[in-house]
Parts: sequence; structure tokens; C-alpha cells
Amino acid sequence: MSEALTAERILEAAEETLRRFGPGKTTVVDVARALGVSHGSVYRHFPTKAALRDAVAERWLERVNTPLRPLTTAEGPATERLRSWLEQLSKTKRRMAREDPELFATYHALATESREVIRVHLETLAGMVARIISDGVSRGEFEVEEPHRAARAVLTATTRFHNPAHASEWDEPELDAEFEEVWALLLLGLASGRR
Repeated sequence: MSEALTAERILEAAEETLRRFGPGKTTVVDVARALGVSHGSVYRHFPTKAALRDAVAERWLERVNTPLRPLTTAEGPATERLRSWLEQLSKTKRRMAREDPELFATYHALATESREVIRVHLETLAGMVARIISDGVSRGEFEVEEPHRAARAVLTATTRFHNPAHASEWDEPELDAEFEEVWALLLLGLASGRR
């Protein structure tokens, strides 16, 4: 008896197919063929090719979010947690790009096409950062009136260190020193009202 066809199995096959053929050449038929099922079976789980591609992009972005969540609610000073969170975000993306550059490029292309998926992802990241900033305000470490706006500004200021559009720059030797400079400016901005 064959294994039941689940959304998870389809996503795993889609990932393998994308790795092999890239986003421009991968079709639902290719994914179905890899699973040994008809393309209609895949469409029962994902009604369109776009829905399947969005689900693949969401799955990849969840791999980015997972190690960040514990840092959002960890104990300790908000300043340390925010820095650890930003470093983890950068480290996760850099590791993904280094370990499987073809698949990383594929996922970046898929995510770029999936505007709603990216919007939700960015809101998720901003929500995590806002939680840390809010904690920092409560502890007297930061003075920020609108933590969610500040969180978006933090993500924008650190784009070079985590946005896949900058992946070609991630091996530059001065990148860590540049992060330190940006981090120092962020801290000044977040704590500006405390002086």
C-alpha cells in the first residue's frame, strides 16, 4: 500500500523538483510525476500552481522564523535579545545561502513572486521585533512611542544583513564591522529618549 498523499509530501516533492529544475521550469506535472500521482491529485491539495508555489515559499520562510521565536520571549535584557535576534536572522539566511545556493536562489525567486507571503513574513518579523522593543520600553532600556514602527525601522536599517537581495554581499569581509556600526546607531535611536 502506498503512502497517503499529504500536503507535506507534496511540498517535499515540490522542493526536490524545484532544486532539480528551478522555478522557471518546474510544473505541477513535474511534482506529481515525482510523487507517482496524477497532477489532479496535487491540485486537490493546492488548487493552483501559484498556491503550491506560495506554500513552498511559506515553508521556507518558516525555517527562517522558527529559530527566532524563542529569542522573542527569552529572559534577559531587551538590548541583548534584539541583538541576538538580528544576528540569528542574518546567520540563518547566510547559512541557507551558503549550504544550498541554488535552492536559496530558487526560494528567493518564489518568495519575490509571492507578494502576500512576503508581506505576512515581514509582518511576522516586525511583530517579533516589536515584542522585544516593547519589553525594552517596559524595562526602561528603550524609549519608543510606537514599538511596531520602530521594529519596521530596525528591519529596514538591517536589510543588508538579512534580505536575500543582498546575498551576494554576505561574504564581504567588512560585513560584520558594518553590522556593528548599524547596531550602534540603532541603540542610539531606540534609547534616544533616555538621555
